[in-house]
Amino acid sequence: MNYEEILEIKKIKPLVAGFDVDIKDLNNNMFDFQKDIVRWALKKGRCALFEDTGLGKTIQQLEFANQIYKHTNKPVLILSPLAVAKQTVQEGLKFGIDVNLCEDQEDVLNGINITNYDKLHKFNTDEFIGVVLDESSILKSFTGATTNDILERFERTPYKLCCTATPSPNDFTELGTTAQFLGVMKRKEMLSMYFINDVTKGDGWRLKGHSEKEFYKWIGSWAMMIKKPSNLGYEDKGYQLPKLNIFHHTVESERSQTSLFVELAETLSERREARKQSLDKRVNKTLEILEDLTNEQCLIWCDFNNESEALKKAINGSVEVKGSDKPIHKEKSLLGFANSEIKYLVSKPSIAGFGMNWQNCNNMVFCGLSDSYEMFYQAIRRCYRFGQTKEVNVHVIISEAELNVLNNIQRKESDHQKMSENMIAIMKEIMQSNIKNTTYQKVEYSPSIQMII
Repeated sequence: MNYEEILEIKKIKPLVAGFDVDIKDLNNNMFDFQKDIVRWALKKGRCALFEDTGLGKTIQQLEFANQIYKHTNKPVLILSPLAVAKQTVQEGLKFGIDVNLCEDQEDVLNGINITNYDKLHKFNTDEFIGVVLDESSILKSFTGATTNDILERFERTPYKLCCTATPSPNDFTELGTTAQFLGVMKRKEMLSMYFINDVTKGDGWRLKGHSEKEFYKWIGSWAMMIKKPSNLGYEDKGYQLPKLNIFHHTVESERSQTSLFVELAETLSERREARKQSLDKRVNKTLEILEDLTNEQCLIWCDFNNESEALKKAINGSVEVKGSDKPIHKEKSLLGFANSEIKYLVSKPSIAGFGMNWQNCNNMVFCGLSDSYEMFYQAIRRCYRFGQTKEVNVHVIISEAELNVLNNIQRKESDHQKMSENMIAIMKEIMQSNIKNTTYQKVEYSPSIQMII
C-alpha cells in the first residue's frame, strides 16, 4: 500500500444519500437557478440552503419534499416557525403542491406535512422518510434540550434539508450543529479539526489561520449559500432590492454625579439597567417617528416584556404579540399584519422575526437593540426582501450608554459579510465543477514560526 492509498483511506467517504432527478420533472414555477439548486439538494439528500431572504426557499423546500415523496411514496415533515406554516400551505397552493397542515400525528397524511416547531412532541418522527427545517437558525432560540431532542429524533431520517438566510458568523457552533443534524460531521469533530478554543478572547472558538479556506470549502460541499442569482452565474433580473435606510436615534442617558460624560454600559447587567432607565425616552422617540409615517404600516421591535407593554399602551391601535400569548392570537396577528389588516405590530424578533413575508410594510422601529446581529438581520429581512417595491426605513433607538451594543452589531455585520463572500466564492467553484459528493480532507499544517518553549 502506497502513501496515496493511505491518504484515501483516511478520507471521510462521500455522503451517498440522494438521487438524480431530471430537470424537466421539477416544478415549472421555479427559476432556472432554483431548479439547479433543488437538483443539487436532491442529489446530496442531506444538505443546507443558506439563501438570502426572498430567493424562493419556500418553493425550493416544497419541491425538495415533493420529489422525496414521489421517489419513496412515504410521508415528509416540514417544521416551521409559528404562523409560517399557514403561509407555506398557501404558497404550496400557488405552486400546485399539496401541503397538509398538522396539529399532531393523527393529522399526518402520506405526502407533505407541515407543523410548528413547538408541536414536534406530538409526532412520531420515525414515520417520516424526510424532514425539512424551515428557518433552521431558530434552533438557537430553543433550549439545549430541545435542540438535542431534534438531533436525536431525526438522526436516522434518510433525507434532510436545513433552510435559513443567516448561519451565524459569530457562532461557529451553529454550523457544527447543522452539520451534525445532516449527518455530515459531529460538531465536536468540526471544532477540533478547524478551530482553536481561544480562552484569551471572549469569542471562544476561532478558525485556525491555515485552515480557513479548507473550512469554507468543506461547508461548500454540503451547503449552498447565495445572496442573489448572479452569485451562481445566473441573471439577477427581478432580484434587485430597493434602498435600505437605517437611521440611528440616540436618547440621552443619565450622567453620574462624579463625571461630566456618560459611562458606557459594559456588562450585561449594566446594559439591562441602561435600557431600563431609558425606556420612557425610547418610547417617546418611537411615537415621534410614527407621527411622521401618517397612515403607513410599521413594525415595532423590542426585547423585553416591559418594553412591549409600554409600547402597546402608548401606541393607539397597536397589536402586541408576546411569548405568553396563545398560539391562535399569535398566528392571527402575524397573518393579519401580512394582510395589512393591522397598522402597528409590536413584538420581539425572537417571536416574529423568522419566516414571515411582510413586503407589504416598509417601515420598522427597533425600540432598543440587543447584541444579536442575527435577530437584527432577520427582523429587517421580514420587510427588506426580494419582492419589496419601496425603500425600507429602519429606525434604531438606543441610549447613549448603549453605544457599545451598536458597535458590537456593526462588528458582527462585518464578520457576516466576510463569511458570506468566502462561501459565495466557493459555491461558484462547486457549481461550475459540478461537485456531487460531500467529503472533507485532512488539513495540511505548515508552521511558519518556530515554537519556543
